[in-house]
Amino acid sequence: MYCGRGRALACLAPEMTDDPPSPALLPAGLSDLLPPEAEREAALVEAMAEVFARQGYERVKPPLLEFEDSLFAGSGAALADQTFRLMDPVSQRMMGLRADTTPQVARIAATRLARVRRPLRLSYAGQVLRVRGTQVAPGRQVPQAGVELIGPDLPEADAEVAALAAEALAETGLADLTLDITLPLLSPALLDAAGVTGDARRRLARALDRKDAAAVAALVGDAGEAAHGLPALLAAAGPAEVALAALEDAALPPTARAIADNAAAVVEAIRARAPSLAITLDPVEFRGLRYHTGVAFTIFGGGSTGELARGGRYLSGEEAATGMTLYPDAILRAVAPAAPRRRVFVPMRGDRAQARALRGAGLVTVVQLSAEDTPRTLRCTHVMDAAGVPRPVKEDS
Repeated sequence: MYCGRGRALACLAPEMTDDPPSPALLPAGLSDLLPPEAEREAALVEAMAEVFARQGYERVKPPLLEFEDSLFAGSGAALADQTFRLMDPVSQRMMGLRADTTPQVARIAATRLARVRRPLRLSYAGQVLRVRGTQVAPGRQVPQAGVELIGPDLPEADAEVAALAAEALAETGLADLTLDITLPLLSPALLDAAGVTGDARRRLARALDRKDAAAVAALVGDAGEAAHGLPALLAAAGPAEVALAALEDAALPPTARAIADNAAAVVEAIRARAPSLAITLDPVEFRGLRYHTGVAFTIFGGGSTGELARGGRYLSGEEAATGMTLYPDAILRAVAPAAPRRRVFVPMRGDRAQARALRGAGLVTVVQLSAEDTPRTLRCTHVMDAAGVPRPVKEDS
């Protein structure tokens, strides 16, 4: 009987026992995905890919491994410490096993698709491998599906990607989605304008990262005037309209004002595309967004589903781009299990044309290979009768 997602089994260290390690033991952060979850995850990915395709996003499939000098170019440099590396026995050059797909799509756009007219809309789906997981997401092999819009540096492009990701998540059956927008360049712009450097900057950045309002208020007292609005912006995090109003009222230097005005334009463009989508805005959040050059996005589901997608504006080589990565494993945990498909037992001498007709109607057929095969042993819910009609399995079958 299947029991869902495989888990690594605890065991004694090899030096403490003569027993060989269990073949079910896997490295930390890696796991098997068993029936029916593996099929469900694949179906979720293809459902999202179809949403992407219907809006003009063409699929690409980068390799798992690349030479590290190309893998770490541009935005890929931010993932160097999360990348497994190995020597290519053919070329004797170092390669990296991708920790994220976005840098690879950027490489494809800048090389193989360099002559394709912009805007360039691309999508992808596949696995990535990371050196370390996190406390929230300890897995090191992570499935991804996503989109990249390369070329236009416009609020409408950011809005298209954000709304498309929300639509794809809704297609999987998720409801009560919330798009959280952050402005990773705003706090650095304010600290630059205020002349905050060195240890004072590190302490203030740490206080902002921890949402420590008291510490932020104390630390900005010694900073330049441009940083004095940080406590109010920290407190404004929440519904987008509230945060945008606080940004509008704040006395911002020119660079920060441009960031705030762009955020307002992005929110307005998203509202036009997805009027019912809940939007929050945290003006001073910048955690974990090392390569974003504009607005950044995270999508959450209702309840305690955690992050379902993350993305934002970045540089794809020398081009402006916006992307969003969706996390099928998190989506799988968040969506309600689908009703299992009916499995129909087909006797050895059953009519194959009738069985094909059942498969065409969306049913699963499992053919009896020997007398030992029964509807129960093959985990079937129905039996195909002589007329090709699926009948429920009887208790004594």
